[in-house]
Amino acid sequence: MITTERVRRRSVATGRKARLEAIPAGRDLVVDLVRVACMFAVVAVHLLMIGIRLDSNGVQVINPLTSIGWFAQGTWIGQVMPLFFIVGGFASLTSWRSLQRRGGDAGHYLRGRLLRLARPTVALYAFLAAALWIAHFVGAPKDLLKVVAAGAGVQLWFLAAYLLCQLMVPLMAKLHERAPKLTIGALLLGAMAVDALRIGTHQDIIGLANLFFVWVLVQQIGFFYADGAFDKLNRWQLIGIAVLCYLVMIPLTHSGTYPVDMLTALNPPMLPLVLVGLAQICLIKACYPALQWLTRQSVVQKLMYVVGSRSMTIYLWHLPLIIAVFGVALLLGLPFPEPGSADWWLSRPLYYLLAFGVVLLVTQPLVKLELASTALPAGVERPRLAVVVLATALAAAGPFAVMRVGLDLSNVLWGLAAMLASVLLVRGMPRFMRA
Repeated sequence: MITTERVRRRSVATGRKARLEAIPAGRDLVVDLVRVACMFAVVAVHLLMIGIRLDSNGVQVINPLTSIGWFAQGTWIGQVMPLFFIVGGFASLTSWRSLQRRGGDAGHYLRGRLLRLARPTVALYAFLAAALWIAHFVGAPKDLLKVVAAGAGVQLWFLAAYLLCQLMVPLMAKLHERAPKLTIGALLLGAMAVDALRIGTHQDIIGLANLFFVWVLVQQIGFFYADGAFDKLNRWQLIGIAVLCYLVMIPLTHSGTYPVDMLTALNPPMLPLVLVGLAQICLIKACYPALQWLTRQSVVQKLMYVVGSRSMTIYLWHLPLIIAVFGVALLLGLPFPEPGSADWWLSRPLYYLLAFGVVLLVTQPLVKLELASTALPAGVERPRLAVVVLATALAAAGPFAVMRVGLDLSNVLWGLAAMLASVLLVRGMPRFMRA
């Protein structure tokens, strides 16, 4: 019995060691954990923002979170999109430097990133186009369809912003190496100037310039993280920076200059999001030893692999699938508690598990689009950098339109065409066709 137990323990230890050895040297598993945690948080928030009310007027979709007094302040922690861009900046700079060491250039990098992002998005656009066309054909109520369509496309803004940030990685990496503090200072001044003009003129359209200044600035914080800048600070210094960020936000938001709710400050993005992201990454770094221990646990590693290996696919599909879950519940005649009531809150964990389970199930075959090789086929030449830049602009055009006017059948159709065109442009051209 004792011998058998010793063998079992040795086998478990050997298996754990093998898994750890399979992890590439220098990989920061805490970053992977943060990315996965952000994904869980995004799905949770979006689920909580959908409340179904059944009354004499039919089906109504409302957001119960807006009636919660503490929700606006809660977004100072719960708004994780700045953290997404920070860990994205870490991963982008690491990938870019690795590619450079292998002899790659900006064209190689941008083409690979575009394919990773665009291919799974093509599938989503095709699904949304078919779903909206069928809904129009069967005569779905226009008001309800408009709300559902807008909800299904809310997450697409991220593609427009992230594609812009990815497009800038090679240039911003060079500027970061030459003058890191000057670069981040210039971006900060740019973000402040855009906000000042936007607020002073009451023209929200001016804020679109901060799709560049704010998100590239936040991405640049990820560059500093990759270079170990946060490793030089002790725990109390990190906590102090986080506290200072939140203290600065109090007069900025409570004076009426900026909204208190960081979801409201998201599109177009505003300066407080930079403070939120910096505070969050400092608090994460302050808790680094505990998080590092967590990443060594077998269950956590499996969860990180399952979710992390299909993070973009989960992000793109979770909202349409959450809406589909509620749609099936309506068809089955399941009871819907009053949004925001005690019964409604008690039912959320069950809906969350159900929705996330459906997301994992449906994205299982779709993840192949995200993980498929970006290598050029034999006999095919890589497109020129100008073509890759054009393809990136085409890919971002559809999500940008959805961010500005919402999703409908018209922009999902031309968005699908633009996304397909971007993928075809970067697939490369057979050499004999160039002759």
